[in-house]
Amino acid sequence: MKFERLFDVFYYQQENNPLPDAIAEKIKGEWVKYSTAEILEQINAVSRGLYKLGIRPGDKIAIVSTNRSEWNFIDLGLLQIGAINVPVYPNISIEDYRFIFSDAEVKLVFVSDKALYNKVKPLQTEINSLQNIYTFNEVENAPHWKEILKEEATVPHDIIEALMREVKPEALATIIYTSGTTGTPKGVMLSHQNIISNIKSALQVIPIETYNRTVSALPICHIFERMVTYLFMYKGARIYYAERVESIGENLREVKPHFFTTVPRILEKAYEKIMAKGHTLTGVKKQLFFWAHGLAEQYDTANPGSAFYRMQLALARKLVFKKWKEALGGEVNGIFCGAAALQPRLARIFNGAGITVCEGYGQTESSPVIAVNRMEPEDSRFGTVGLPVPGVEVKISADGEILAKGPNVMMGYYKRPDLTAQAIDEDGWLHTGDVGTWVEGRFLKITDRKKELFKTSGGKYIAPQVIENQFKESNYIEQIMIIGENKKTISALIVPSFVNLEAWANEKGINYTNNEELLKLPEVQKHYASIRDGFNKKFSDVEKVKKFVLLPDEWSVDTGEMTPTLKLKRKVIMEKYKNVIQEIYHDEL
Repeated sequence: MKFERLFDVFYYQQENNPLPDAIAEKIKGEWVKYSTAEILEQINAVSRGLYKLGIRPGDKIAIVSTNRSEWNFIDLGLLQIGAINVPVYPNISIEDYRFIFSDAEVKLVFVSDKALYNKVKPLQTEINSLQNIYTFNEVENAPHWKEILKEEATVPHDIIEALMREVKPEALATIIYTSGTTGTPKGVMLSHQNIISNIKSALQVIPIETYNRTVSALPICHIFERMVTYLFMYKGARIYYAERVESIGENLREVKPHFFTTVPRILEKAYEKIMAKGHTLTGVKKQLFFWAHGLAEQYDTANPGSAFYRMQLALARKLVFKKWKEALGGEVNGIFCGAAALQPRLARIFNGAGITVCEGYGQTESSPVIAVNRMEPEDSRFGTVGLPVPGVEVKISADGEILAKGPNVMMGYYKRPDLTAQAIDEDGWLHTGDVGTWVEGRFLKITDRKKELFKTSGGKYIAPQVIENQFKESNYIEQIMIIGENKKTISALIVPSFVNLEAWANEKGINYTNNEELLKLPEVQKHYASIRDGFNKKFSDVEKVKKFVLLPDEWSVDTGEMTPTLKLKRKVIMEKYKNVIQEIYHDEL
């Protein structure tokens, strides 16, 4: 059995490594497991049901849902008959849903629950192509997804098999609308071959084994999580869906995964909890905790250190860091991190603790992985996104932009040949829009987004991410955005790490009643000025942060300041805090 189309994955698994728990999800407090055979049965039933409804090759179907087994049943069932999956985040605006469903001419939508059904339902009368909306949960007066299976038995499987044979590897499989930090979403067209080529590249650098357990917590509609999901299925690894991001810690301890994927924000939150617990320790335990932490901060894949350092680190891993691993289930071999920049200090600490975190880089347009740090220390460098994956070429253009080329590069943007021509040049190089450089001649380092570079009024270019990543190494800074376009100096909007700030304030005997009051206190302002001054020493005069404002509310997807992949929406933040920014630059007006 070859793996040439995405829907081949469970046939391949059934033939080579059938599993009793190929997919598992927690329902009402219990893990519900689906075997390889049961999943194949559901996929084929969906194919027949969709065909009975009139779905034909080329038709578009949207899935708007959290991670769950039905996502896969619908995804692979529709792909088998040549239909096209349009996966959409469950936490975007109604305006984005309207644009995506209309632009893609979606015929059916599958949503997870009542709230999403009520949100999307009004669009059915607005969008001519949209025939029906089904729910995965039972929702009163809403069509349940299993209704499409009621008459599936009347469709001979011969018809489905004939349609499957017609789906070629180069056929369009999915249109993924990039959320983007600005502008209208763009529909990235990926073929079966695009994604499968990336799976095969990733398999050469991810040592996943048959029967390994994995936990899936990132949205499966994101190409990174979706690609590794197919990869795990192909390899015969078990997939356990986390209930939600907030419960991932509990789910990791239950499942005891060997691998999982994450974004930097989740690792930052995990680290904050670990450090908060460390601060509550007393006596020898506290001394041991921070002794071990100090050793991890010195860890370097490029320099293993002296024999004495290595002996100390080995002891710290047994005495202290073993508990860190237990918090992740105790059996984790590797964590793969992407979607945004990971703080080098955080990568250093986790890897020093014996928890291998591999940062990678890619885009929806590249299916997605372009480069990744390897599990082996000699092929990993902190502050970089690692080595290009096999089969993908990478080069840096004259103006510093990262270009990528390979079978993983998208077919183009849906209905936008103009944008496609801008993104992919005549020689097939994808222009990523990211600025980068090589470290040691082989490790790729991202320095900034080309579109996020800005000029001061003095004509100097500023790369905000470089400065932001440095400042985020402070335990007292949760989020930060650098501003100063067309201004004399640069400034920062800072969301403090309130867990650590409150611990500091309590140690100092500082009294306050709420966060807003705390941030205005002279002692706190002085504390952050000291942090700023420390980091400013690392930058040239034009890159030094002159002024800063401490903000009482964390930025999130729900409040609109971040994309679903947890990148800053800079324009949204600029607009939201325009009065604050005007006050910062009052002297320049």
